[in-house]
Amino acid sequence: MEFSIRPAVTDDVKPLAQLIEDVETYYGASHIEPFEERVANVSEALFSDPPLAYALVAIDDEGIMVGLAAYSYLWPAAGSTHSLFLKELYVAGHVRREGVGASLVRALQDIAASRSGCSRLEWMTDASNEGARAFYREMGFAESDEKIVYRADASTNFGRA
Repeated sequence: MEFSIRPAVTDDVKPLAQLIEDVETYYGASHIEPFEERVANVSEALFSDPPLAYALVAIDDEGIMVGLAAYSYLWPAAGSTHSLFLKELYVAGHVRREGVGASLVRALQDIAASRSGCSRLEWMTDASNEGARAFYREMGFAESDEKIVYRADASTNFGRA
């Protein structure tokens, strides 16, 4: 399969909204936002001024979006530097193990390396996601047990009692 990797553009909002539904379904979401709400959220996140996040997309030779890497920058990282944080890496099921995910990760490595002051590329995956963990090991990345992740959701008033 032939595919290309490029930054998301405004014409990608609807295909990205659909791919995000696929991500939610993959992770077993019990509720998925209505499509138009997802479209509005994707548009705001990626194309507001300033954007909340960035995305790379993988497009197959038929023009179909088959993968995404959503990322943002975190500061501070080491000292006063910043890091590129990969929030979501997703490849459509029918094209997994064809190099799309690895190409997205390599493109992120290139972005991080070319950005002045970016000292690291960081991401996480669910401990139960053995497929993702194996993928990252195959790419030569080691797992880190140095961090504990905390999460407060809006549905619980961000953890306020």
